[in-house]
Amino acid sequence: MRFIHAADIHLDSPLTGLAAYPDAPAELLRTATRDAFANLVTVAIEEKIDFLIIAGDLYDGNWKDFNTGIFFSSQMGRLKVAAIPVYLLYGNHDADSEMTRTLSLPDNVHRFPSNKAATFRLPGLKVALHGRSFKDAATTDNLAVNYPDPVAGWLNIGVLHTALEGNSAHAHYAPCSIAELEARGYQYWALGHVHEYKLWRGDCVIAFPGNLQGRHIREAGPRGALLVSFENAEIGTVDRLLVDVLRWHALEVDVAPADSLAEAVRLAGRALEQLVEKSGVLPLVVRVTLTGASKAHGELFGLETQLRAEVLAHAASIGSERLWIEKLRLDTSPHALAGDVTARLDAVADLQALLSAAEFDPVFMKSLEEDLMQLIGKLPLEVIDALASVRSVRAGETRALVRAIGPALLDYVAKAG
Repeated sequence: MRFIHAADIHLDSPLTGLAAYPDAPAELLRTATRDAFANLVTVAIEEKIDFLIIAGDLYDGNWKDFNTGIFFSSQMGRLKVAAIPVYLLYGNHDADSEMTRTLSLPDNVHRFPSNKAATFRLPGLKVALHGRSFKDAATTDNLAVNYPDPVAGWLNIGVLHTALEGNSAHAHYAPCSIAELEARGYQYWALGHVHEYKLWRGDCVIAFPGNLQGRHIREAGPRGALLVSFENAEIGTVDRLLVDVLRWHALEVDVAPADSLAEAVRLAGRALEQLVEKSGVLPLVVRVTLTGASKAHGELFGLETQLRAEVLAHAASIGSERLWIEKLRLDTSPHALAGDVTARLDAVADLQALLSAAEFDPVFMKSLEEDLMQLIGKLPLEVIDALASVRSVRAGETRALVRAIGPALLDYVAKAG
């Protein structure tokens, strides 16, 4: 006997990070969350599962129109034809306080109430599902402590939308600890809210399936749900079901061997080719970060616009409709041999001395800040938002900028001779 545990579907939530690209896969970006959910329903039917659990955040807030609800109803209709019941819990994004539009759902969909925890019993399987939906988006009470006692001799599953302990990256909703969940005496906890896959096997099995579809670079890597087997009130295997239709990836490229922009581009291109070879047919959205102590550091720093264009061109040549660059970041440092040029006894050595002392010269720093602020005042807002160095200057963090630019400038001048 088997069930699927899914969560954080966020139907019709937009994918972000590619909208500014004229060649971005607009249709795929628009329908990705729906396509991933349709894939999940297809797998559920093919695997002939006994039931489906959705542990919160089915929706991404109130619908723009009824099409979101109509799409979900159509997928539930597919499961009804296959005689697969669905147990649905609402989380912070689709809490009662967040939703003003609703539609009647097929009778195979059972919703956990928001006023108190409730139990759905499946006598034929000897399964009891316990859960409580969010009434308010900002639910900060520990809901798990008031969940019902387990049904003796049955498989007891707790369904809960929670940050759990130690997940500081997510809003602290319905907080609880692993020890508190284990103390309830259930065999499985089907959790939602945390968008990363996590699994604990102790006195019981506790799991986050993660979200079905990554929506931005912070949700990189494979995405999907969990296929759980059980027998005689015991949990067996817990396997990941990957149903995403587009995958985000953070790619670090060590360009330490490069001594020019062209060589750095070649290394980045080769890394992208290897990534595409390993990824199969799934479309990829990649953030490329160049790292390493490189002789090309100074040249790269001065030609970031050209570097980005070169990498985009290479990605277009190898990826066709399967590879897009979300962003290119530069995190290189000067090559060790170019880092100290005092022995030269020339203008480059003088420049190194000036750069080393610059951040400690209050007159120079004040003048620099004034000049930079005048320059920033003339920049378009989208440029200011896109450049971390500009944001640093606006926040009064000019010293960090001097530390970053100084070595790059020195490296570039030293190399140029």
